[in-house]
Amino acid sequence: MRRAGPDPSSVRLSGPWTHRAVSANGIRLHVAECDGGGPLVVLLHGFPEFWWSWRHQLGHLAELGFRAVAVDLRGYGDSDKPPRGYDLWTLAGDIAGLIRALGESRAHLVGHDWGGLIAWTVAALHPRLVRSLAVVGAPHPLAVRAAVVRDPRGQGRATAAYALGFQLPRLPERSLRAEDGARVARILRARAGAEWVASPDFAEAAACYRHAIQVPGVVHSAMEYYRWALRSQFRAEGRRFAAAVARSTAVPLLQIHGAQDPCMLVRTAAASQRWIGADHRLHVLPATGHFPHEERPGETNALLAGFLAT
Repeated sequence: MRRAGPDPSSVRLSGPWTHRAVSANGIRLHVAECDGGGPLVVLLHGFPEFWWSWRHQLGHLAELGFRAVAVDLRGYGDSDKPPRGYDLWTLAGDIAGLIRALGESRAHLVGHDWGGLIAWTVAALHPRLVRSLAVVGAPHPLAVRAAVVRDPRGQGRATAAYALGFQLPRLPERSLRAEDGARVARILRARAGAEWVASPDFAEAAACYRHAIQVPGVVHSAMEYYRWALRSQFRAEGRRFAAAVARSTAVPLLQIHGAQDPCMLVRTAAASQRWIGADHRLHVLPATGHFPHEERPGETNALLAGFLAT
């Protein structure tokens, strides 16, 4: 008999934020909020994390006067985990619905990894809702798609190292849940810079993410993101999506990238220029892996503060 996983509410970790559920796009999304009284900033996490990956940014943004909201994406944490809807069309609709449900007409979007890909998509499909866009370790979706083909020894190999294995049925789910989520810690260690891996903050983060991946339904939902991403490339849906996000992003845009990111290469991030307007900044942080907002929160917070202030 399979052991039941942790209660979803166990990811509502305490801190200088408040937790609540928000109905958006037909599902219930869990958010953690620090309200500084100003413009809305929505923070979107990646894999294998949950809202807590923004713990270093929530309070800081509120102190700067922003209304900072970190959300558990569809399928993660204490948000709903429906059987479908893990395509970028629907995920972008979740965030567009969340902005409206929070009573705002526009928001600054900050996204990491999958959260960054979602943020790019919201800016393309729902441009009137986006004030600015900041992406962390997340090139434009079409830059990733092109680089996988044109840079097979670089981005192609980096993507295949994890994404292909996630296409298998059931096996990735069992692997990620095994030994209390031990593989999650290995994934974090392989993708992060050495300085963070050696720190107490990494040990705490790894323990939290190992716990969160075992919440019932999370690991399957997380794999569905990757399965849609690959399979859509061979379907008409993928061509329609590529056409929909091909227009240049008109809002101000900040890219923060780790120089040692083994998942999304710096040259792939730089290739995003094709889909970016004139107001664009790319900052590459040295000795940093795939998680700049956790590995170097001070530098990341400073970059976000300077960008959002303008």
